[in-house]
Amino acid sequence: MFDSLFQYQFLQNAVISAILASIACGIIGSIIIEKRLVMMSGGIAHTAFGGIGLGYFLGIEPIIGALFITICAALGIATIKRKTTMNTDIPIGIFWAAGMSLGILFIALTPGYPPDMTTYLFGDILTVSRDNLYVITLLDAVVILTVAALYHPLKAYLFDEEFSTVIGIKTTFIEYLLFILIALTVVVVIHVIGIILIMALLTAPPAIAKLFTNNLKKLMLYSSLLGIFFTLTGLWISYTLNIPSGAAIALFISLVYGVVYIVKVLAKRRIRHTS
Repeated sequence: MFDSLFQYQFLQNAVISAILASIACGIIGSIIIEKRLVMMSGGIAHTAFGGIGLGYFLGIEPIIGALFITICAALGIATIKRKTTMNTDIPIGIFWAAGMSLGILFIALTPGYPPDMTTYLFGDILTVSRDNLYVITLLDAVVILTVAALYHPLKAYLFDEEFSTVIGIKTTFIEYLLFILIALTVVVVIHVIGIILIMALLTAPPAIAKLFTNNLKKLMLYSSLLGIFFTLTGLWISYTLNIPSGAAIALFISLVYGVVYIVKVLAKRRIRHTS
């Protein structure tokens, strides 16, 4: 694979997109884990399928459709979370189902032969085009620069929302912005690992990194590095064994997380027995 990397453009695109997606997921995934927004992020991620279908129906780039729909879903979920007392699991489930259903509906209404949606559902990092890479790079830059610019207000919001409001931080703005950043990250990751498997890359690297640090900056850094390791190793496995890249990456991530979790449990038991 390493020899082919210098010969084939599609492999270079795959490696670059894997690194960019891992950085975005490392940063936003750390925030998701700290704020316990995993299920909400899953709901936003699955609405992207409706945007993919909308893109095909309108004859535009499907990723643009996904970006539009995920941002709308993010704003909708954030509004319901902030302005109602409703159990947030309910709107998340509705957005989740509605997004997937809209995708199927738009594809059915699109003239001609229905497109293959496997790439968007389960990921195929080897199909990332140069144009896709430009979009991924732009969205990745927006995520990184926004978090860097608003790092301290974000950190205060994560760890004590009420105190942040008292000291004058606009927590409503921060929350809406965070949900939009989650939507952008989802779009960045779609080609790499797919809508169905997206949560593996968003949650597992931060969960593992959190075993070694509680510092938010270090958590983001370690999560990004772990994500890069997972995606590139999964890409190598996929290329070597000729299996779907999204599944290879997600399974490798799950396997490593499972091993780390078991080791952690056994270490705790050993400490209890020796104490």
